[in-house]
Amino acid sequence: MIKSLLTSVSETLLQRNEPATVELPIFPLGSVLFPGGTMALKIFETRYMDMAKACLKNAQPFGIALIEQGNEVGTPASPHHIGTIARIDDWDMPDLGVLRVTVKGESRFKIIEQRTEKNGLIIGIVEIVAADTVSDGVKPESTSGKASDQLQACAQLLKMVMSQSGQSAEEVQFADASWVSFRVTELLPFSSAIKQKMLELTDADMRLEVLFRFLRDQQLIRV
Repeated sequence: MIKSLLTSVSETLLQRNEPATVELPIFPLGSVLFPGGTMALKIFETRYMDMAKACLKNAQPFGIALIEQGNEVGTPASPHHIGTIARIDDWDMPDLGVLRVTVKGESRFKIIEQRTEKNGLIIGIVEIVAADTVSDGVKPESTSGKASDQLQACAQLLKMVMSQSGQSAEEVQFADASWVSFRVTELLPFSSAIKQKMLELTDADMRLEVLFRFLRDQQLIRV
């Protein structure tokens, strides 16, 4: 039910964005990277090793997209059309032939064309997806009480989880509906397919509402 609702809403909202086209190497994965999120990657295939080295050398990003068909290793997989730009934040090579990197998610993108290089690396011609629309939950006078209450409830849960897990409080944005909804989505045990639909939503208030309903039904928040 959640997946079907998110599919119809996300497809409608994505049509409203103004495109800016760029070329981007694509790394299909079995996980979803969200804007503002971090992900640790273990890179050992030649195509991705070369990609990562080029990105480090030229201070350029690449794209991470959830696999729609195929596998992470071997024959190039088919990625979903919506993914997230990833920029390498840290790296290490503890073993010969294995590169470990930590990436930070930036803007979302939509693949409009793609080609596969001889080494198996997918190159996408992508449109940058505009930032979330939001009613501005930090200003009660410009948003409904419902949206503000949902933001506060989700932010409170996020604060508690971060405190208990000892996560760094740097760059927190608890008043930002988009940031909070992405961080809560990362924490919850949704399937990759559901997380992909949450990524595709471009209305932060809608994403918060979906999360709020789930958390309330699971009795993870008090209302």
